[in-house]
Amino acid sequence: MSMTENSKRDSVMNVSKGRTLKREIMGISLLHILLAGMSLLFMLPFLWMVLTSLKTLAEVGLPEWMPAAFQWKNYPEVFDVIPFAKFYWNSILIASWVTFLQVFTSSLAAFSFSRLNWPGRDKVFLMYLATMMLPGLVMMIPNYQIMISLGWVDSFVGLIVPASFSAFGTFMMRQFMMTIPTSLDEAAEIDGASKWQLYWDVILPLSKPGLITLTIFTFMGNYQSFFWPLVMLKSIDKYTLPVGLLFFDSTRGQTTHLLMAGVTMSVLPMVIVFIIMQKQMVKGIQLGAVKG
Repeated sequence: MSMTENSKRDSVMNVSKGRTLKREIMGISLLHILLAGMSLLFMLPFLWMVLTSLKTLAEVGLPEWMPAAFQWKNYPEVFDVIPFAKFYWNSILIASWVTFLQVFTSSLAAFSFSRLNWPGRDKVFLMYLATMMLPGLVMMIPNYQIMISLGWVDSFVGLIVPASFSAFGTFMMRQFMMTIPTSLDEAAEIDGASKWQLYWDVILPLSKPGLITLTIFTFMGNYQSFFWPLVMLKSIDKYTLPVGLLFFDSTRGQTTHLLMAGVTMSVLPMVIVFIIMQKQMVKGIQLGAVKG
């Protein structure tokens, strides 16, 4: 009887485990379906943009998503209407310089706030973070007046230098550097390393995931920056891509199909960079991991 009872108990437990496993599989499947549906929903604006770029101007206002015939000529026509290549180069140049300088200054400041001990360090850091609470529009007029006094209006320098320092970048890199064991600092100092060598040869290589993440955020943010270049730039040959695309809403009326073609070409490199670097980006965001 005991063996029979044990076998019945085992069979009941197996059935219960099977039901639990089945419910877990169904839950995971439903979650995947929900996430896939949300992904498709988020892709709809991008899909609409691409399809609109292949329409004629008369078809833009129609409710149909698909064009009657794909107008691939819209893309080369963009280069005929505006100096698209020049605008694109300006955007790449400015975004690259801003990214390099901002990553460098943010990592230096983060090293000072996380690895060095000096009087008032934490208070200065809190004051630095407080600047993140100020809206950009509030600082627009003072910054513009400073650019006028320095003679940097309508120049690339006026776009690059003010954006080369970031409280967010400093905060992000500081949080990442604080996860690195301080025993590495002590070992490097015992070996005779200077503070610069500690920063350059020890801390910076271990902060590579954070640096990559900050690089992606900074480049994408400055590449698509619109308002500050619109205020600063006066010469057409210095326009960045977001400002240059305004030509499709002014000089030739509202040529939405060409505007969407230009936006598609400007967004595509960012999508490619994000797809390639997404693993490093996710790794850099996980700041809680202890580096050894």
